[in-house]
Formats: sequence, structure tokens, C-alpha cells
Amino acid sequence: MAGMDIGQLAGATSHFGTFTETRKHLRSVLDSAQAGRVTTVQREAARFAVVDAEQLLRSLMRLRPAQATVVAEGGGWSAVLPGLPVHGDGETFEQAIDDLLEALRDYADAWNDRLLNAPNHREHWPVVELVTLASDDQLQAWLLVEQPGR
Repeated sequence: MAGMDIGQLAGATSHFGTFTETRKHLRSVLDSAQAGRVTTVQREAARFAVVDAEQLLRSLMRLRPAQATVVAEGGGWSAVLPGLPVHGDGETFEQAIDDLLEALRDYADAWNDRLLNAPNHREHWPVVELVTLASDDQLQAWLLVEQPGR
């Protein structure tokens, strides 16, 4: 790599082998990830992937469909996501979805604060990433993708 300038470095590699190299070439790390290249950063024994947030969000939404179930019950509506400890309730369909969206945001906060190492919550990291990266509109669209008749 001797004699390469930063621009050549970004085109020639997508792996940055040390924290020092990453810090020195941070713009190249981000440019590589933004271009869609598989970009990794090594820190001691751990390897990290650097990805564009919107690309990650789109992939998570495609790979982990919400499969929300919304049912009318007891004069109102209830919304759940199978396999996740969240639910929403409301007098209308829309209120139940809004309540579920709020419950997802609360769960993502709790997961990041204290649940991430709990064995029964650890596997939910893709949903937490998705919820954290998505706007309310994006999250609502993800929840409603498979709702028949909507």
C-alpha cells in the first residue's frame, strides 16, 4: 500500500485493519460504506461492519417482516408482533398501530439500556436496529405491509 493516496486506498480496500488506520482514513471508511462496498473495521479481535444506515434499514425491513396481527376485540383494536414482547391497543385500528409503534420505540430504548444481554431478548437486535433507524412513517409502513384490506 506504500505510495497510495487516500482516494486509491478507498477503491483498493474495504477492510481497515486497525483502529488507528480507521481513524486516519475515516472519510475513506465512510465513502466505501456509502458506495455499497462491504466495509469492515478491525479492533483487536473484533471485526465490525460499516454500512449505510438506509441500506441497512431497507434490508432489515425486507429480511424481518413485521407480520403484525391486528384484531378487533372488546370494542377496540389490539396489535401484536409475534415473538416480540410488545403490543398496542386502541379504540380504532389506527390508534392500535400508533400504540404499537410507541411500544416498539419504548422496547428499543429498554433493549439498549438493559435488555440486550438478556438471553430471551438478545435475538431481537434486528428489530431494535430497524426501530432505531426508521422514521415513524417508515416504521408504520413496515407494520402495515401485510395488512389485508388496508
